[in-house]
Amino acid sequence: MRCLRLRLSALRLWGGAMSGKRKADPGERPEAAAAAAAAAAAGGDWDLETGTDSGPPAKRSRQRKGGGGQRFVPPPGRKSPGVSFGLRHFTETQYYFEHGLRKVFPYYFDFQTYCKGRWVGKTLREVFSSEFRVEPIEYYIQAAKAGRIRLNEEPADLNTVLKNNDFMRNTVHRHEPPVTAQPIEILTQNQEVVVVDKPASIPVHPCGRFRHNTVIFILGKEHQLTELHTIHRLDRLTSGVLMFAKTLEVSKKMDQQVRERQVQKEYVCRVQGEFPDGEITCEEPIRVVSYKVGVCRVDPTGKPCRTMFQKLGYNGRTSVVRCFPYTGRTHQIRVHLQYLGHPIVNDPVYNTEAWGPQRGRGGKLDKSDEELLEALVDSHRSKESLDLLDLPEGDHRCAVEESSTDNTGSSTEPLDGPTEACANARTTDENSEAAEERVEKAGDGCALAVTEVTASGHMEKPAAVKDSLCGECKLVRKDPSAKDLVMYLHALRYKGLDWEYCSKLPRWAAADWQED
Repeated sequence: MRCLRLRLSALRLWGGAMSGKRKADPGERPEAAAAAAAAAAAGGDWDLETGTDSGPPAKRSRQRKGGGGQRFVPPPGRKSPGVSFGLRHFTETQYYFEHGLRKVFPYYFDFQTYCKGRWVGKTLREVFSSEFRVEPIEYYIQAAKAGRIRLNEEPADLNTVLKNNDFMRNTVHRHEPPVTAQPIEILTQNQEVVVVDKPASIPVHPCGRFRHNTVIFILGKEHQLTELHTIHRLDRLTSGVLMFAKTLEVSKKMDQQVRERQVQKEYVCRVQGEFPDGEITCEEPIRVVSYKVGVCRVDPTGKPCRTMFQKLGYNGRTSVVRCFPYTGRTHQIRVHLQYLGHPIVNDPVYNTEAWGPQRGRGGKLDKSDEELLEALVDSHRSKESLDLLDLPEGDHRCAVEESSTDNTGSSTEPLDGPTEACANARTTDENSEAAEERVEKAGDGCALAVTEVTASGHMEKPAAVKDSLCGECKLVRKDPSAKDLVMYLHALRYKGLDWEYCSKLPRWAAADWQED
Protein backbone atom coordinates (compact mmCIF):
# COMPACT_ATOMS: atom_id res chain seq x y z
CA MET A 1 0.00 0.00 0.00
CA ARG A 2 2.80 2.35 0.83
CA CYS A 3 4.38 1.77 -2.59
CA LEU A 4 1.02 2.32 -4.26
CA ARG A 5 0.54 5.65 -2.47
CA LEU A 6 4.02 6.76 -3.51
CA ARG A 7 3.30 5.87 -7.12
CA LEU A 8 -0.04 7.75 -7.07
CA SER A 9 1.65 10.79 -5.52
CA ALA A 10 4.33 10.71 -8.22
CA LEU A 11 1.69 10.49 -10.93
CA ARG A 12 -0.21 13.43 -9.46
CA LEU A 13 2.97 15.53 -9.30
CA TRP A 14 3.84 14.62 -12.91
CA GLY A 15 0.31 15.41 -14.06
CA GLY A 16 0.38 18.79 -12.28
CA ALA A 17 3.70 19.66 -13.85
CA MET A 18 2.38 18.82 -17.31
CA SER A 19 -1.04 20.44 -16.84
CA GLY A 20 -1.58 23.11 -19.44
CA LYS A 21 1.72 22.35 -21.16
CA ARG A 22 2.28 21.32 -24.77
CA LYS A 23 2.13 17.56 -25.34
CA ALA A 24 5.42 16.06 -26.53
CA ASP A 25 5.56 14.77 -30.07
CA PRO A 26 6.19 10.98 -30.16
CA GLY A 27 9.27 11.49 -32.29
CA GLU A 28 10.65 14.38 -30.24
CA ARG A 29 14.10 14.09 -28.70
CA PRO A 30 14.11 13.96 -24.86
CA GLU A 31 16.42 16.97 -24.60
CA ALA A 32 14.12 18.95 -26.89
CA ALA A 33 11.14 18.05 -24.76
CA ALA A 34 12.99 19.16 -21.64
CA ALA A 35 13.98 22.45 -23.29
CA ALA A 36 10.40 23.01 -24.45
CA ALA A 37 9.14 22.41 -20.92
CA ALA A 38 11.69 24.86 -19.53
CA ALA A 39 10.80 27.49 -22.13
CA ALA A 40 7.09 27.06 -21.40
CA ALA A 41 7.74 27.44 -17.68
CA ALA A 42 9.58 30.70 -18.43
CA GLY A 43 6.66 31.94 -20.48
CA GLY A 44 8.36 31.46 -23.85
CA ASP A 45 8.14 29.20 -26.91
CA TRP A 46 10.67 26.69 -28.13
CA ASP A 47 11.26 26.44 -31.88
CA LEU A 48 11.68 22.73 -32.63
CA GLU A 49 13.11 23.36 -36.09
CA THR A 50 15.86 25.76 -35.06
CA GLY A 51 16.27 24.56 -31.49
CA THR A 52 16.18 28.10 -30.11
CA ASP A 53 14.15 29.85 -27.43
CA SER A 54 12.05 32.63 -28.94
CA GLY A 55 11.78 34.36 -25.57
CA PRO A 56 8.64 35.65 -23.85
CA PRO A 57 5.57 35.66 -26.06
CA ALA A 58 4.30 38.86 -27.60
CA LYS A 59 1.80 40.82 -25.58
CA ARG A 60 -1.77 39.77 -26.03
CA SER A 61 -3.90 42.02 -28.16
CA ARG A 62 -5.50 44.71 -26.04
CA GLN A 63 -8.50 44.64 -28.36
CA ARG A 64 -9.51 41.17 -27.17
CA LYS A 65 -13.15 40.54 -26.40
CA GLY A 66 -14.53 40.59 -22.90
CA GLY A 67 -17.57 38.83 -21.56
CA GLY A 68 -20.60 38.82 -23.82
CA GLY A 69 -18.53 39.72 -26.89
CA GLN A 70 -17.78 43.22 -25.55
CA ARG A 71 -14.52 44.92 -26.50
CA PHE A 72 -12.01 44.64 -23.68
CA VAL A 73 -10.44 47.86 -22.37
CA PRO A 74 -7.32 47.46 -20.20
CA PRO A 75 -7.17 49.31 -16.88
CA PRO A 76 -5.29 52.63 -16.81
CA GLY A 77 -1.52 52.34 -16.65
CA ARG A 78 0.53 53.64 -13.79
CA LYS A 79 1.42 57.28 -14.20
CA SER A 80 5.08 58.18 -14.36
CA PRO A 81 6.22 60.09 -11.25
CA GLY A 82 8.83 61.98 -13.27
CA VAL A 83 8.23 65.60 -14.19
CA SER A 84 11.48 66.48 -15.93
CA PHE A 85 12.90 66.11 -19.42
CA GLY A 86 16.01 64.11 -20.18
CA LEU A 87 18.26 62.84 -22.95
CA ARG A 88 15.59 60.69 -24.57
CA HIS A 89 13.51 63.84 -25.12
CA PHE A 90 16.40 66.08 -26.20
CA THR A 91 17.53 63.69 -28.93
CA GLU A 92 14.21 63.68 -30.77
CA THR A 93 15.51 66.23 -33.28
CA GLN A 94 18.17 68.92 -33.85
CA TYR A 95 18.42 72.67 -34.35
CA TYR A 96 19.76 74.65 -37.28
CA PHE A 97 20.23 78.42 -37.60
CA GLU A 98 19.14 80.60 -40.48
CA HIS A 99 18.49 84.34 -40.96
CA GLY A 100 18.96 85.07 -37.26
CA LEU A 101 16.48 82.36 -36.27
CA ARG A 102 16.75 79.13 -34.34
CA LYS A 103 14.86 76.43 -36.24
CA VAL A 104 13.98 72.80 -35.57
CA PHE A 105 14.05 69.92 -38.02
CA PRO A 106 10.54 68.44 -38.30
CA TYR A 107 10.25 65.21 -36.34
CA TYR A 108 7.81 62.43 -35.54
CA PHE A 109 6.08 62.69 -32.22
CA ASP A 110 3.36 60.93 -30.23
CA PHE A 111 0.44 62.65 -28.56
CA GLN A 112 -1.47 60.43 -26.17
CA THR A 113 -4.55 60.68 -23.97
CA TYR A 114 -7.12 58.61 -22.19
CA CYS A 115 -10.69 58.82 -23.41
CA LYS A 116 -12.41 61.91 -22.04
CA GLY A 117 -15.82 61.59 -20.45
CA ARG A 118 -17.57 63.44 -23.26
CA TRP A 119 -16.12 61.02 -25.83
CA VAL A 120 -17.58 57.86 -24.31
CA GLY A 121 -20.13 56.30 -26.66
CA LYS A 122 -18.80 58.12 -29.72
CA THR A 123 -16.73 56.63 -32.51
CA LEU A 124 -13.16 57.72 -33.10
CA ARG A 125 -14.35 59.17 -36.41
CA GLU A 126 -16.91 61.36 -34.61
CA VAL A 127 -14.33 62.57 -32.08
CA PHE A 128 -11.77 63.51 -34.73
CA SER A 129 -14.49 65.20 -36.84
CA SER A 130 -15.87 67.28 -33.98
CA GLU A 131 -12.87 68.08 -31.79
CA PHE A 132 -9.76 67.97 -33.98
CA ARG A 133 -10.76 70.02 -36.98
CA VAL A 134 -7.33 71.40 -37.76
CA GLU A 135 -7.00 68.45 -40.14
CA PRO A 136 -9.82 67.18 -42.39
CA ILE A 137 -11.32 63.79 -41.58
CA GLU A 138 -9.63 62.41 -44.71
CA TYR A 139 -6.27 62.97 -43.00
CA TYR A 140 -7.28 60.90 -39.97
CA ILE A 141 -8.60 58.14 -42.23
CA GLN A 142 -5.23 57.92 -43.98
CA ALA A 143 -3.34 58.22 -40.69
CA ALA A 144 -5.33 55.31 -39.27
CA LYS A 145 -4.59 53.21 -42.35
CA ALA A 146 -0.88 54.00 -41.93
CA GLY A 147 -0.96 52.84 -38.31
CA ARG A 148 -0.37 56.31 -36.86
CA ILE A 149 -3.56 56.29 -34.78
CA ARG A 150 -3.62 53.58 -32.14
CA LEU A 151 -6.19 52.55 -29.57
CA ASN A 152 -4.91 50.67 -26.54
CA GLU A 153 -1.62 50.21 -28.44
CA GLU A 154 -3.32 48.49 -31.39
CA PRO A 155 -3.95 49.98 -34.87
CA ALA A 156 -7.21 51.88 -34.56
CA ASP A 157 -10.44 51.45 -36.50
CA LEU A 158 -12.13 54.85 -36.70
CA ASN A 159 -15.52 53.15 -36.41
CA THR A 160 -14.68 51.84 -32.93
CA VAL A 161 -17.01 53.16 -30.23
CA LEU A 162 -14.95 54.62 -27.40
CA LYS A 163 -15.25 53.39 -23.84
CA ASN A 164 -14.02 54.69 -20.50
CA ASN A 165 -10.24 54.18 -20.01
CA ASP A 166 -9.56 53.73 -23.74
CA PHE A 167 -5.99 54.90 -24.38
CA MET A 168 -5.32 56.74 -27.65
CA ARG A 169 -2.02 57.54 -29.31
CA ASN A 170 -1.59 59.75 -32.38
CA THR A 171 1.72 59.98 -34.24
CA VAL A 172 2.29 63.25 -36.10
CA HIS A 173 5.01 64.86 -38.18
CA ARG A 174 5.65 67.85 -35.97
CA HIS A 175 6.82 71.31 -37.08
CA GLU A 176 7.82 74.05 -34.64
CA PRO A 177 7.79 77.80 -35.29
CA PRO A 178 11.22 79.48 -35.32
CA VAL A 179 12.45 81.64 -32.45
CA THR A 180 15.28 84.11 -32.12
CA ALA A 181 18.81 82.75 -32.49
CA GLN A 182 19.93 84.98 -29.61
CA PRO A 183 21.70 82.75 -27.07
CA ILE A 184 20.36 82.26 -23.55
CA GLU A 185 22.72 83.99 -21.12
CA ILE A 186 23.23 82.24 -17.79
CA LEU A 187 23.27 84.94 -15.09
CA THR A 188 23.85 82.66 -12.09
CA GLN A 189 24.39 78.95 -11.56
CA ASN A 190 25.09 77.25 -8.24
CA GLN A 191 24.03 74.12 -6.37
CA GLU A 192 20.53 75.44 -5.83
CA VAL A 193 19.43 77.50 -8.83
CA VAL A 194 20.01 78.36 -12.46
CA VAL A 195 19.09 81.93 -13.42
CA VAL A 196 19.05 83.02 -17.05
CA ASP A 197 18.30 86.10 -19.11
CA LYS A 198 15.54 84.76 -21.35
CA PRO A 199 15.40 86.21 -24.86
CA ALA A 200 12.03 87.28 -26.18
CA SER A 201 10.12 84.82 -28.41
CA ILE A 202 11.29 81.63 -26.61
CA PRO A 203 8.69 79.91 -24.40
CA VAL A 204 9.80 78.75 -20.96
CA HIS A 205 8.55 75.17 -21.31
CA PRO A 206 6.88 73.01 -23.97
CA CYS A 207 3.56 74.57 -24.88
CA GLY A 208 1.33 74.54 -27.93
CA ARG A 209 3.45 74.11 -31.05
CA PHE A 210 6.71 74.61 -29.13
CA ARG A 211 8.79 71.83 -27.59
CA HIS A 212 12.46 71.94 -28.57
CA ASN A 213 12.38 75.71 -29.17
CA THR A 214 11.89 76.32 -25.44
CA VAL A 215 14.19 77.43 -22.63
CA ILE A 216 13.91 74.05 -20.87
CA PHE A 217 15.00 72.13 -23.98
CA ILE A 218 17.72 74.57 -25.06
CA LEU A 219 19.30 74.48 -21.59
CA GLY A 220 19.16 70.70 -21.62
CA LYS A 221 20.49 70.22 -25.15
CA GLU A 222 23.17 72.94 -25.17
CA HIS A 223 24.13 73.37 -21.51
CA GLN A 224 23.41 69.85 -20.17
CA LEU A 225 21.14 71.36 -17.52
CA THR A 226 18.44 68.80 -16.86
CA GLU A 227 15.78 68.05 -14.25
CA LEU A 228 15.18 71.75 -13.64
CA HIS A 229 12.15 72.89 -11.66
CA THR A 230 10.30 75.97 -12.90
CA ILE A 231 9.89 78.57 -10.14
CA HIS A 232 8.05 81.18 -12.17
CA ARG A 233 7.18 81.79 -15.80
CA LEU A 234 7.46 84.59 -18.33
CA ASP A 235 5.26 85.08 -21.39
CA ARG A 236 6.84 83.84 -24.59
CA LEU A 237 7.41 87.36 -25.94
CA THR A 238 8.66 88.70 -22.59
CA SER A 239 12.41 88.75 -21.91
CA GLY A 240 14.44 88.92 -18.72
CA VAL A 241 15.20 87.16 -15.43
CA LEU A 242 14.01 83.57 -15.32
CA MET A 243 14.78 81.27 -12.39
CA PHE A 244 14.93 77.49 -12.12
CA ALA A 245 15.54 75.35 -9.04
CA LYS A 246 17.91 72.39 -9.26
CA THR A 247 16.15 70.40 -6.55
CA LEU A 248 12.60 69.90 -5.40
CA GLU A 249 13.45 71.21 -1.94
CA VAL A 250 14.76 74.51 -3.31
CA SER A 251 11.76 74.76 -5.60
CA LYS A 252 9.36 74.38 -2.66
CA LYS A 253 11.28 76.93 -0.59
CA MET A 254 11.25 79.59 -3.29
CA ASP A 255 7.67 78.80 -4.27
CA GLN A 256 6.63 79.42 -0.69
CA GLN A 257 8.32 82.84 -0.78
CA VAL A 258 6.41 83.65 -3.97
CA ARG A 259 3.07 82.52 -2.48
CA GLU A 260 3.66 84.56 0.67
CA ARG A 261 4.58 87.57 -1.48
CA GLN A 262 8.09 87.81 -0.10
CA VAL A 263 9.53 88.14 -3.60
CA GLN A 264 9.87 91.62 -5.10
CA LYS A 265 9.49 91.74 -8.87
CA GLU A 266 10.48 94.64 -11.09
CA TYR A 267 9.76 94.88 -14.80
CA VAL A 268 10.37 97.56 -17.38
CA CYS A 269 8.25 98.20 -20.48
CA ARG A 270 7.63 100.73 -23.23
CA VAL A 271 4.04 101.89 -23.53
CA GLN A 272 1.92 103.96 -25.90
CA GLY A 273 1.73 107.71 -25.25
CA GLU A 274 2.93 109.81 -22.32
CA PHE A 275 2.45 107.93 -19.08
CA PRO A 276 1.45 110.06 -16.02
CA ASP A 277 4.12 111.20 -13.56
CA GLY A 278 4.37 109.80 -10.07
CA GLU A 279 3.41 106.39 -8.76
CA ILE A 280 0.28 105.03 -10.43
CA THR A 281 -1.38 102.01 -8.84
CA CYS A 282 -3.96 99.82 -10.55
CA GLU A 283 -6.02 97.36 -8.50
CA GLU A 284 -8.60 96.23 -11.04
CA PRO A 285 -9.55 92.53 -10.82
CA ILE A 286 -8.59 90.33 -13.78
CA ARG A 287 -10.53 87.43 -15.28
CA VAL A 288 -9.25 84.85 -17.74
CA VAL A 289 -11.28 84.95 -20.96
CA SER A 290 -9.59 81.98 -22.64
CA TYR A 291 -6.77 79.75 -21.46
CA LYS A 292 -6.43 78.28 -24.93
CA VAL A 293 -5.97 81.59 -26.76
CA GLY A 294 -4.30 83.25 -23.77
CA VAL A 295 -6.51 86.29 -23.18
CA CYS A 296 -7.53 88.06 -19.97
CA ARG A 297 -9.50 91.21 -19.21
CA VAL A 298 -10.44 93.51 -16.35
CA ASP A 299 -13.74 92.33 -14.90
CA PRO A 300 -15.51 92.77 -11.53
CA THR A 301 -15.79 88.98 -11.25
CA GLY A 302 -12.06 88.49 -11.73
CA LYS A 303 -9.35 87.80 -9.17
CA PRO A 304 -7.97 90.72 -7.12
CA CYS A 305 -4.57 92.03 -8.13
CA ARG A 306 -2.38 95.08 -7.74
CA THR A 307 0.35 96.68 -9.86
CA MET A 308 2.32 99.88 -9.25
CA PHE A 309 3.78 101.83 -12.19
CA GLN A 310 6.37 104.62 -12.39
CA LYS A 311 7.43 106.50 -15.52
CA LEU A 312 11.14 106.56 -16.28
CA GLY A 313 11.14 108.60 -19.48
CA TYR A 314 9.24 109.84 -22.53
CA ASN A 315 10.65 110.23 -26.04
CA GLY A 316 7.77 112.23 -27.52
CA ARG A 317 5.74 109.21 -28.61
CA THR A 318 6.19 106.42 -26.10
CA SER A 319 7.12 106.09 -22.42
CA VAL A 320 9.45 103.77 -20.53
CA VAL A 321 7.70 102.57 -17.36
CA ARG A 322 8.83 100.57 -14.34
CA CYS A 323 6.29 97.96 -13.18
CA PHE A 324 5.97 96.38 -9.73
CA PRO A 325 3.38 93.57 -9.70
CA TYR A 326 2.39 92.69 -6.14
CA THR A 327 0.29 89.76 -7.28
CA GLY A 328 0.96 87.23 -10.02
CA ARG A 329 -2.10 87.02 -12.25
CA THR A 330 -1.78 85.96 -15.88
CA HIS A 331 -0.84 88.94 -18.09
CA GLN A 332 -1.34 91.24 -15.09
CA ILE A 333 1.03 94.02 -16.21
CA ARG A 334 -0.24 93.97 -19.79
CA VAL A 335 -3.93 94.01 -18.82
CA HIS A 336 -3.50 96.81 -16.26
CA LEU A 337 -1.58 98.95 -18.75
CA GLN A 338 -4.34 98.41 -21.31
CA TYR A 339 -6.93 99.44 -18.72
CA LEU A 340 -4.96 102.62 -17.97
CA GLY A 341 -4.97 103.53 -21.67
CA HIS A 342 -1.23 102.97 -22.16
CA PRO A 343 -0.83 99.48 -23.60
CA ILE A 344 2.60 98.11 -24.39
CA VAL A 345 3.60 99.49 -27.79
CA ASN A 346 3.83 96.16 -29.63
CA ASP A 347 1.57 93.95 -27.53
CA PRO A 348 -0.02 91.57 -30.08
CA VAL A 349 -3.01 90.83 -27.82
CA TYR A 350 -3.85 93.91 -25.74
CA ASN A 351 -2.97 96.68 -28.21
CA THR A 352 -5.10 95.70 -31.19
CA GLU A 353 -8.30 96.96 -32.80
CA ALA A 354 -10.00 93.72 -31.83
CA TRP A 355 -10.78 95.42 -28.49
CA GLY A 356 -12.65 98.27 -30.19
CA PRO A 357 -11.84 101.93 -30.86
CA GLN A 358 -10.56 102.51 -27.29
CA ARG A 359 -8.53 99.30 -27.35
CA GLY A 360 -9.89 98.24 -23.95
CA ARG A 361 -9.15 101.49 -22.12
CA GLY A 362 -11.09 101.72 -18.87
CA GLY A 363 -12.26 98.16 -19.34
CA LYS A 364 -14.77 99.27 -21.98
CA LEU A 365 -15.61 96.50 -24.40
CA ASP A 366 -18.78 96.18 -26.46
CA LYS A 367 -18.18 92.54 -27.36
CA SER A 368 -18.86 89.21 -25.77
CA ASP A 369 -15.93 86.98 -24.88
CA GLU A 370 -16.60 84.83 -27.94
CA GLU A 371 -16.73 87.85 -30.25
CA LEU A 372 -13.47 89.18 -28.79
CA LEU A 373 -11.67 85.88 -29.30
CA GLU A 374 -12.93 85.56 -32.84
CA ALA A 375 -11.84 89.13 -33.64
CA LEU A 376 -8.35 88.49 -32.23
CA VAL A 377 -7.89 85.25 -34.17
CA ASP A 378 -9.24 86.73 -37.39
CA SER A 379 -6.96 89.77 -37.04
CA HIS A 380 -3.83 87.63 -36.71
CA ARG A 381 -4.92 85.20 -39.39
CA SER A 382 -5.21 88.06 -41.88
CA LYS A 383 -1.65 89.10 -40.99
CA GLU A 384 -0.41 85.48 -41.06
CA SER A 385 0.71 85.93 -37.47
CA LEU A 386 -1.28 83.31 -35.56
CA ASP A 387 1.95 82.14 -33.94
CA LEU A 388 1.88 85.36 -31.88
CA LEU A 389 -1.18 83.87 -30.18
CA ASP A 390 0.60 80.51 -29.81
CA LEU A 391 -2.11 78.85 -31.88
CA PRO A 392 -1.96 76.24 -34.62
CA GLU A 393 -3.10 77.73 -37.90
CA GLY A 394 -6.33 76.02 -38.88
CA ASP A 395 -10.05 76.27 -38.36
CA HIS A 396 -10.59 79.30 -36.13
CA ARG A 397 -13.30 77.44 -34.25
CA CYS A 398 -10.56 75.32 -32.68
CA ALA A 399 -9.14 78.50 -31.21
CA VAL A 400 -12.39 80.13 -30.17
CA GLU A 401 -14.27 77.21 -28.66
CA GLU A 402 -13.08 76.25 -25.20
CA SER A 403 -12.71 72.56 -24.37
CA SER A 404 -15.31 71.09 -22.06
CA THR A 405 -14.13 70.30 -18.54
CA ASP A 406 -16.22 67.13 -18.45
CA ASN A 407 -13.70 64.45 -17.60
CA THR A 408 -15.98 62.38 -15.39
CA GLY A 409 -14.75 58.85 -15.02
CA SER A 410 -11.67 59.32 -17.20
CA SER A 411 -8.04 60.26 -16.93
CA THR A 412 -6.20 62.65 -19.23
CA GLU A 413 -2.76 62.17 -17.75
CA PRO A 414 -0.10 60.53 -19.93
CA LEU A 415 1.32 57.14 -19.07
CA ASP A 416 4.84 58.31 -19.66
CA GLY A 417 6.53 61.67 -19.78
CA PRO A 418 5.58 65.15 -18.53
CA THR A 419 2.42 66.96 -19.46
CA GLU A 420 2.75 70.03 -21.64
CA ALA A 421 1.29 73.20 -20.23
CA CYS A 422 -0.86 73.84 -23.27
CA ALA A 423 -2.85 71.53 -25.53
CA ASN A 424 -1.93 71.15 -29.17
CA ALA A 425 -5.14 71.26 -31.19
CA ARG A 426 -3.63 69.27 -34.06
CA THR A 427 -3.95 66.04 -32.08
CA THR A 428 -4.78 65.02 -28.57
CA ASP A 429 -3.71 67.13 -25.64
CA GLU A 430 -1.05 65.03 -23.95
CA ASN A 431 2.50 64.07 -24.89
CA SER A 432 4.70 61.02 -25.10
CA GLU A 433 8.03 60.13 -26.66
CA ALA A 434 9.19 60.42 -30.25
CA ALA A 435 7.70 57.81 -32.56
CA GLU A 436 10.02 57.37 -35.54
CA GLU A 437 10.01 53.59 -35.13
CA ARG A 438 6.23 53.35 -35.30
CA VAL A 439 6.08 55.60 -38.35
CA GLU A 440 8.77 53.60 -40.12
CA LYS A 441 6.70 50.47 -39.51
CA ALA A 442 3.76 52.24 -41.13
CA GLY A 443 5.74 52.05 -44.37
CA ASP A 444 5.53 55.64 -45.59
CA GLY A 445 9.27 55.82 -46.27
CA CYS A 446 9.76 59.13 -44.46
CA ALA A 447 12.85 60.00 -42.43
CA LEU A 448 14.36 62.99 -40.71
CA ALA A 449 16.95 65.03 -42.52
CA VAL A 450 20.57 64.63 -41.52
CA THR A 451 22.30 67.80 -40.43
CA GLU A 452 25.09 68.89 -42.74
CA VAL A 453 28.03 70.62 -41.09
CA THR A 454 30.30 72.86 -43.09
CA ALA A 455 34.02 73.38 -42.57
CA SER A 456 33.18 76.35 -40.34
CA GLY A 457 31.16 74.11 -38.06
CA HIS A 458 27.82 75.82 -38.73
CA MET A 459 24.79 73.76 -39.60
CA GLU A 460 23.31 74.32 -43.01
CA LYS A 461 19.60 74.24 -43.84
CA PRO A 462 18.65 70.65 -44.66
CA ALA A 463 17.14 69.52 -47.92
CA ALA A 464 13.37 69.48 -47.77
CA VAL A 465 12.07 66.20 -46.34
CA LYS A 466 8.36 65.74 -46.87
CA ASP A 467 5.89 63.53 -45.08
CA SER A 468 3.15 62.26 -47.36
CA LEU A 469 0.40 62.86 -44.79
CA CYS A 470 1.67 66.08 -43.18
CA GLY A 471 -0.33 69.16 -44.15
CA GLU A 472 2.35 71.45 -42.71
CA CYS A 473 4.86 70.01 -45.19
CA LYS A 474 2.71 71.34 -48.04
CA LEU A 475 2.80 74.94 -46.74
CA VAL A 476 5.43 77.59 -47.40
CA ARG A 477 5.67 79.95 -44.43
CA LYS A 478 7.59 83.17 -44.39
CA ASP A 479 10.03 83.74 -41.56
CA PRO A 480 8.95 86.12 -38.79
CA SER A 481 10.63 89.50 -38.71
CA ALA A 482 12.70 90.75 -35.79
CA LYS A 483 9.76 92.92 -34.69
CA ASP A 484 7.50 89.87 -34.51
CA LEU A 485 9.84 88.19 -32.03
CA VAL A 486 9.92 90.80 -29.28
CA MET A 487 7.48 92.58 -27.01
CA TYR A 488 8.68 95.59 -25.05
CA LEU A 489 8.28 93.97 -21.62
CA HIS A 490 11.32 92.80 -19.66
CA ALA A 491 11.75 91.17 -16.24
CA LEU A 492 14.51 93.33 -14.79
CA ARG A 493 14.90 92.12 -11.20
CA TYR A 494 13.69 89.43 -8.80
CA LYS A 495 14.56 89.75 -5.10
CA GLY A 496 13.80 87.32 -2.26
CA LEU A 497 14.65 87.07 1.43
CA ASP A 498 18.32 86.22 0.89
CA TRP A 499 18.87 86.48 -2.86
CA GLU A 500 18.58 88.94 -5.74
CA TYR A 501 19.01 88.47 -9.51
CA CYS A 502 19.15 91.24 -12.10
CA SER A 503 19.55 91.51 -15.85
CA LYS A 504 20.64 94.33 -18.12
CA LEU A 505 18.21 96.88 -19.49
CA PRO A 506 17.19 96.01 -23.05
CA ARG A 507 18.13 98.38 -25.85
CA TRP A 508 14.55 99.60 -26.35
CA ALA A 509 14.42 100.80 -22.69
CA ALA A 510 17.00 103.58 -23.28
CA ALA A 511 15.58 107.05 -22.65
CA ASP A 512 16.33 108.37 -26.15
CA TRP A 513 15.47 105.18 -28.06
CA GLN A 514 13.34 105.57 -31.16
CA GLU A 515 11.65 102.72 -32.97
CA ASP A 516 12.94 102.17 -36.50
